Amino acid sequence: MWPIVGSEEIAAGRLTRAALRWNYTAVHPNVYLPNGALETTSTRTQAAWLWSGRKGIIAGRSAAYLHGVYWAADSAPIEMIGRHRRPTRGVVIRDERIGDDEVSGHGGQLVTTAARTALDLARHLPRAEAVAILDALSARSGVTVAEVQALADRHQGARGLPAARLAVNLMDGGALSREETALRLYLIDSVGLPRPTTDIRIGDKYGSTRIAMGWEWAKVGISWQEPEERLEGYSAVQRLRAEEVVQRLGWLHIRAHPLRALHSVRFQAQTALRSRGR
Repeated sequence: MWPIVGSEEIAAGRLTRAALRWNYTAVHPNVYLPNGALETTSTRTQAAWLWSGRKGIIAGRSAAYLHGVYWAADSAPIEMIGRHRRPTRGVVIRDERIGDDEVSGHGGQLVTTAARTALDLARHLPRAEAVAILDALSARSGVTVAEVQALADRHQGARGLPAARLAVNLMDGGALSREETALRLYLIDSVGLPRPTTDIRIGDKYGSTRIAMGWEWAKVGISWQEPEERLEGYSAVQRLRAEEVVQRLGWLHIRAHPLRALHSVRFQAQTALRSRGR
C-alpha cells in the first residue's frame, strides 16, 4: 500500500474528506498512508518525494537503497536534494548544486546517479560508514573511483570534499559484506602492511574458490568466516572443499572471525608476508 497526496485524491473524487480522516494516517503534511500500512524504506521514500511536490531528488543513503544497497537506509531519514521547506519528520533536504547528468529516474522518482550518490555519501558520512556503503554501491552499480573523483573535480569547494576524496579512493566493489569492508579498512590503516586487493579468485581443474582479500604476489589471503552455527551442511562442505583448493595452490589463508581480535589477524598477515620474503 503506497502513500497518497490527500488533496489530490479528494479533488479527483476518489476519496471524501471523511474517508481520508478515518481510513488514512498522515506521515507528512498532505501525504497519507492507509491505516495499518507498514512503513518500509520504499514507502517512506515515496512519501517524502510526494511531500516535496515531486520535485525533490532522492540522495545519500536513500539513493543507495534505490540503487540496490538495501541495508544502506535502514531507519535513517530520507535524504533529498531540493529547495528547503518547513521541516518534516524523517526527511533531510539539502539545497545543493547538482547537474542534469547527475540525476536519473527510478519508478517515476528523481534519484541521484550512482556516482553522485557515492560522492554525497563520502561527503556527509564518517569514513567507515561511507566506505561500507560505497563498496556495496560499486558492487551493485559498477560505479568506479575514477567516475566519482571526476565528479568531485566538478564540484570544487563543496562542503566535505577533502574527506570525500579520501573515502572514495578506498571504494572497492570487490568487498561483498560490511564485515569485509571493515576488515579491509583495518588492514589498510595498519602500519607495515601493503594495501590488499579484493575478491581474489583461485582455482585449478579440480576446483575453485574465492578469497576475500589479500596479496596475490605472496599467495597470502584473508577471508571473513561466519560462525559455524550459521552454516548449513552444504555450506560447511563447500568450506572444506575451498580449503583443499587453497592448500593445493600453496596459499596461506587467514580467517577472520567475529570472536577473533583484529590485531591477531593483522599479526598473522604480517608473519605470513614475512615468510614469503616480503
